[in-house]
Amino acid sequence: MIDEKRLLDTFLSLVRIESPSGEEDRIAKDLMSRLSALGLEARRDKTGNVIGRWPGEGTGVALLAHMDTVRPAEGISPVVEDGVVRSDGATILGADDKSGIAEVLEMIAAVLEDGRAHVPVEVVFTVGEEVGLKGANGLETGELRAEWGVVLDDELQNEIITSAPYHIIAHARIHGKPAHAGLAPEKGISAIQVAAEGITAMRLGRIDPETTANIGVIHGGEATNIVTPLVELKWEARSRDRDKLAAQHDRMAKALQNAVERRGARLELEVAYKHEGYQWSPDDPPVQRLAEAMRSAGLEPKLAGSMGGTDANVLNAGGIPTVVMGTGMRRPHALDEHIAVRDMVEATRVLVALVTAGGSPS
Repeated sequence: MIDEKRLLDTFLSLVRIESPSGEEDRIAKDLMSRLSALGLEARRDKTGNVIGRWPGEGTGVALLAHMDTVRPAEGISPVVEDGVVRSDGATILGADDKSGIAEVLEMIAAVLEDGRAHVPVEVVFTVGEEVGLKGANGLETGELRAEWGVVLDDELQNEIITSAPYHIIAHARIHGKPAHAGLAPEKGISAIQVAAEGITAMRLGRIDPETTANIGVIHGGEATNIVTPLVELKWEARSRDRDKLAAQHDRMAKALQNAVERRGARLELEVAYKHEGYQWSPDDPPVQRLAEAMRSAGLEPKLAGSMGGTDANVLNAGGIPTVVMGTGMRRPHALDEHIAVRDMVEATRVLVALVTAGGSPS
């Protein structure tokens, strides 16, 4: 049986441990101790992820949640009022994603206390999720024995994320020609002007329901009396459709290239996939298994697509079919982030149903 007080105490303890991205050592040590106390074989990999193995019988599943948080995360002071946990308003709460961690830990404790049979479970608590899925990217997915995975990193506890975007990032350098802006501006080529013309020709923001694009960084210029010779741009484009993503990026690059050619400037462009996307149908096994667990826990599953990346993007790309479920968190990354204890209990019930459904009889 799920112990609501223990679940809440675990969550409150975890959010009080400061763990902004890059500073996860303290919480990792705490979680290693907790997993070991529950009887799991626990270790940290070369990237710093915490991995715990819980032997069982049946189809093995990996359960993932990330240890790092965004800032401000210094001195988090959780407040519990009317069954809802919030920060005191000066920081984020850290329910993203410590609610997921607390729910996994409570699920294990509850199943052990009840003496129920369960499937093999691999617990993976990752580092650096908020700054580019660093922990998942450094994970040796070939070392995981699980046949599929669930990432706890969304809001609604009855929501299953079945698709997430492909994501491109680009770094452009526009090389113009310096000149004195007062004495001989016609002898120069303004990289700022070239950039402005290129950006004006781009379609940005919401392109369609599953495609977005944004220029997030512009840097250039040193003084008002110099025709600026160099401007750097950084942009991203993402879409749940790979072909749409390629087309959007090509349009952006072409708009900038056309401006460069008109002005006689030069363009350097570096492009990389930040992460691969994925798409699951309602009939695919990972979706069906998680949906069945939700129904067993008394919840009606809701299928949704996401425009954000999670550790599931990396596992899917690595050959481990993975979906995302919610933990009950609300307003992640905001100072008014909060979570209802009732919702955490419901999410934990889903996990219990998930790992015990395929276990062998005691």
